[in-house]
Amino acid sequence: MKRPIQLQQQNLEEVGSRMPVPNYNREANKIGIVHIGVGGFHRAHQAYYLNELRQLGEAPDWGIYGIGLREADSKLHDIFKKQDHLYTLMVKHPDGKIEPEVIGSIVNFKMGVTDSEPVIACMANADTRIVSLTITEGGYNFNPTTGEFNFDNPDIQHELQYPNEPITVYGFLTAALKRRRDNELPAFTILSCDNIEHNGDMARKMLLAFAEVQDKGLAEWIAQEVCFPNSMVDRITPVTTKADIETLAQNYGVQDAWPVTCEPFIQWVVEDKFSNGRPAFEKVGVQFVPDVGPYEKMKLRLLNAGHSVLGLLGALHGHPTINACLEDQTFKTYLRAYLDQEATPILGNIEGIDLEDYKDSLLERFANPNIKDSVSRICSESSAKLPKFLIATIHDNLATGGSIKFATLIIAAWCYYSDKGKDRQGHPIEIIDAMSTELHQAAKQTTTDPLAFIRQESLFGNLIKNERFTKLYTEAVLKIYKDTNIKKYMKDMI
Repeated sequence: MKRPIQLQQQNLEEVGSRMPVPNYNREANKIGIVHIGVGGFHRAHQAYYLNELRQLGEAPDWGIYGIGLREADSKLHDIFKKQDHLYTLMVKHPDGKIEPEVIGSIVNFKMGVTDSEPVIACMANADTRIVSLTITEGGYNFNPTTGEFNFDNPDIQHELQYPNEPITVYGFLTAALKRRRDNELPAFTILSCDNIEHNGDMARKMLLAFAEVQDKGLAEWIAQEVCFPNSMVDRITPVTTKADIETLAQNYGVQDAWPVTCEPFIQWVVEDKFSNGRPAFEKVGVQFVPDVGPYEKMKLRLLNAGHSVLGLLGALHGHPTINACLEDQTFKTYLRAYLDQEATPILGNIEGIDLEDYKDSLLERFANPNIKDSVSRICSESSAKLPKFLIATIHDNLATGGSIKFATLIIAAWCYYSDKGKDRQGHPIEIIDAMSTELHQAAKQTTTDPLAFIRQESLFGNLIKNERFTKLYTEAVLKIYKDTNIKKYMKDMI
């Protein structure tokens, strides 16, 4: 066994004898991108693409300055400080092969939650030309039914009263943009990389809503000067496990406190609409298009919704991982039926994409036995995900007379999951959701009011008024409450 060596800049030469490492001078990197929300996905996706570009000798002015806006980000901050902002990306192939590589494109990381001024100063610096976001669906602070900004958020209320004490992404963005405007510097691009349809448009709408209340003149400047390109991002990135850390140390002799694991597949489609330049990402496979909308919708309604289909049904049945779900023929058949009969008909034609091939590839990716993406991760924050991924498809199919039976069973399963918090064997299910209390309170009324769960208008809109949906939903949820053998109901439908 190789002697584990600590992943640090001074040890890169030795680490390089064990796996690929940056071939560029990291100390010469200038910061050109500030990224808010440095989670596993960002490190497997945007930071990876920039590292690839730097390996080609390109983009020395585009180093990434990471920002943490949550207390939970302090763990990554401490690890990054110890590791000189280096980390290992472990690409896991279906045949068991693992390809590790050290990524060096992140050059700094600050906790905005503890000290906002350095973060604002970096965003306001002339060298910063892009501020990118992976803040999750819930981070956009909008009502999923109305699509309007949520001004009731106490953090937002604080920022409106004290604009120099930012807490949320909106407070930081407006503080930095105000400083740039006042210093007569060009605006930066705000590049959303989150799983929201028309994510750039949504980021623009939410920021302008906030800015108009905080500083109307600034809002007008932002509307004129700041570009918000839409983008579609894709790479399955499961939560790092202790076993991943141990594999890296034992098999490759590298000690990394927080490596990132991912699948081989990667995709990034972006509207070529930037305020102040961009890296030449097309040289490493990023696709720039005039309209990313059809690609976004395809990914959200097929991949993301498909994940939720497997996650919620798998959680009730007791499958621990997504690949375990795909090893179960009933789950595999059910997922494909949902994709074919309910999701695909509302997509239309997408230029350059064969939807049958795309769906085939999804099933292969989900089945990757080396990824082992947990159903608990997929089910986390379902209240932020399902309105965009799945419930929107129900609305579309109700409008066109299409099938809704597969998606309706998922909603019924979500209700039971939110109420009981256990699988059919009685094993507890970990529920991670900002709305977990509200979901539980609504779901627990199901035995006396079968429609209680879908009366949550912020999630389901006017579905409660649709007789076709409520009839199917009532039948499904009462069956599950009577007998949690979810697999039986799946078989009956396929």
